[in-house]
Amino acid sequence: MATAPSTKLTPLLKDELDIVIPTIRNLDFLEMWRPFFEQYHLIIVQDGDPSKKIRVSDGFDYQIYNRNDVNRILGPKASCISFKDSACRCFVYIVAKDPSGKEINVLEQHIKNLLTPSTTHFFNTLYDPYREGADFVRGYSFSLREGAPTAVSHGLWLNIPDYDAPTQLVKPLERNTRYVDAVMTVPKGTLFPMCGMNLAFDRELIGQAMYFGLMGDRQPIGRYDDMWAGWCMKVICDHLGLGVKTGLPYIWHSKASNPFVNLKKEYKGIFWQEKAIPFFQSVSLPKECSSVEKCYLALAGEVKSKLGEVDPYFIKLADAMVTWIEAWNMVNSPGEKPAMTSLPNATSKK
Repeated sequence: MATAPSTKLTPLLKDELDIVIPTIRNLDFLEMWRPFFEQYHLIIVQDGDPSKKIRVSDGFDYQIYNRNDVNRILGPKASCISFKDSACRCFVYIVAKDPSGKEINVLEQHIKNLLTPSTTHFFNTLYDPYREGADFVRGYSFSLREGAPTAVSHGLWLNIPDYDAPTQLVKPLERNTRYVDAVMTVPKGTLFPMCGMNLAFDRELIGQAMYFGLMGDRQPIGRYDDMWAGWCMKVICDHLGLGVKTGLPYIWHSKASNPFVNLKKEYKGIFWQEKAIPFFQSVSLPKECSSVEKCYLALAGEVKSKLGEVDPYFIKLADAMVTWIEAWNMVNSPGEKPAMTSLPNATSKK
């Protein structure tokens, strides 16, 4: 759990890091994170009723976007952004700009993970060899020790586990108390279930692949937004030689979601994942796909042709993946200044 540090922290990447928070309620919890968050820029995505006023404590540098802003900035392409689902957070990935009692600094650990290489091609049995106090073990090829650029840092949870609804129902009292002081690279060719609640990524390296799909309101599925993004992202990272780390930092998860509500959201996904995961395990991207954008568009085509046979939803999702790239390019084209810098409720400076 985050605890207040006794001395003032020197923020890393202060002008290059944004913290993204999707929410439907007031952000009172920010007080416990103030020592770590208040020196960074927060981008808040308000889901649900855009007329509702979201309260943010004084002293934070933040922007708030709601559904009206999404529609205004993206126009017809806003259809690719989910509503009433945590997948709404990926809108910010388009508009964000560069700019034990022991104290745990989650941001610092994510930054360290991203700024050090990954060992994608060869597993190091001392886990992350770039951490202080570790190194490459005997027998690790010297030609591979430079590693690969790290695109994603995936943190874990203590206390209430990130379980699906059936597991929640049969293990309602189970808690994760095992804190493992380790960071490791997810090996090339291996998928994993990415959770979007404790996640950092390099927008320049992999941002265009971090689309959380069509989920929630008016969609047949929910709670698979981050996992869908993770599967797409990992296939593309493997193809482009980028790394993904998992492990530290941990966060304390104290609020369990309703398993019966979750089951309703996950029901189709529980069946569809048995088709989707083998698809991602076997899909192969053309050699000429030399950028994230080219990879993502090629992957969208494969989703439409292969998973479209599973359910028409995947045809709509594949089209949304293309729209996502179009929206990204519309907002981020050189010389373009979309109408997102003059939001009436967007900015509150310290």
